[in-house]
Amino acid sequence: MKIMVVGSGGREHAIIKKLKLSEGVEEIFALPGNGGISADAVCVNISATDIESIVRFAKENGIDYAVVAPDDPLVLGCVDALEAVGVPCFGPRANAAVIEGSKVFSKNLMKKYNIPTAEYEVFTSAEEALKYLDSAPIPTVIKADGLALGKGVIIAQTRDEARAAVNEIMLDKKFGKSGDSIVIEEFLTGPEVSVLSFTDGKTVIPMVSSMDHKRALDGDMGLNTGGMGTIAPNPYYTAEIAKRCMDEIFMPTVNAMNDESRTFKGCLYFGLMLTSDGPKVIEYNCRFGDPETQVVLPLLESDLLKIMMAVTNGTLADTEVQFSNKSAACVIMASDGYPVKYEKGFEISIPSDISESVYVAGAVKSNGKLLTSGGRVLGVTATANTLKEAVDAAYEKVSRISFKNAYYRKDIGAKSLKVKESK
Repeated sequence: MKIMVVGSGGREHAIIKKLKLSEGVEEIFALPGNGGISADAVCVNISATDIESIVRFAKENGIDYAVVAPDDPLVLGCVDALEAVGVPCFGPRANAAVIEGSKVFSKNLMKKYNIPTAEYEVFTSAEEALKYLDSAPIPTVIKADGLALGKGVIIAQTRDEARAAVNEIMLDKKFGKSGDSIVIEEFLTGPEVSVLSFTDGKTVIPMVSSMDHKRALDGDMGLNTGGMGTIAPNPYYTAEIAKRCMDEIFMPTVNAMNDESRTFKGCLYFGLMLTSDGPKVIEYNCRFGDPETQVVLPLLESDLLKIMMAVTNGTLADTEVQFSNKSAACVIMASDGYPVKYEKGFEISIPSDISESVYVAGAVKSNGKLLTSGGRVLGVTATANTLKEAVDAAYEKVSRISFKNAYYRKDIGAKSLKVKESK
């Protein structure tokens, strides 16, 4: 089979590496891919949001199956366009991808179907939002309605910070049209959990839970980033909580989407907060998370392509989805200064014996050399029988990779190890 994966980051690299192991895969194309992905797939210089060119490439090259990985092309209708020309896909259609594409839609969905989430108000007027903030509980969370590269959420610790966030999003248009509407919601506290799940619109099979480390600096300090590392499984996510989530959140969400005539097929990501009142939804994503994918897929023991095709065909209930009982840790190596300002163009050295567990996110190939081209450059993953062994092994691999101005957090998994030790 000829497989096409749309996207260009570490998540896509992890998906491609796993698909390479699947039965019947002859060739994998990455659109556009990156310099590191080129070691595992044929990279084609077509943007992930150029839907017309993606469809043309699929038709001209006889693509048998497509995986649309990032949020932007999903929201833009890439799956709809490919299916219209007979290319089966993994990923939701546009009318289901709206669950991530619009915070207003997802919050209203949860309210309508009694899915636990933070209390909230929706505003289309900056003036009304600012008036509301005069008496709103602080801290508070302000979210741009649309996609904003994962940066459209601001946690305001003071009323002044909250007002500044509203002005930035709605008046200064920091995120463009994504800020035409905003959600102002209750600030929740508790451990965060990421749960990616396979669903064909009828069956939901959660993957191994994980914990992302969003802040740039050790000790969860510094600016929010796209993720500086992950561990799996998440020690806070017990079997009892997992059952509550399935009964109160996962199945109700999939059923709600069906009731709204927006059947969701693909990877539905649940960003959860384990509050004193029980698990609540912080956010939905309509696709695999990044960098959660880099710890979850290495623990998958079943054939990824078979699972994806079962999702597409509606036969997930009859398909084996087995995960290892081991632990995994991923450390993101970034360019110093990320997420604000950083230099690029530095040569990356990765020993060949660990390259299989390195997922490249921001790099280009030039004259046979791999050079840094982004803020998050690569993710380094290790699996082991225990979380401590996985963390230690991941950092040992990191110590063997080099590029100028490399930066990474030194405490990925530290919080989780303390939780495990206290049990």
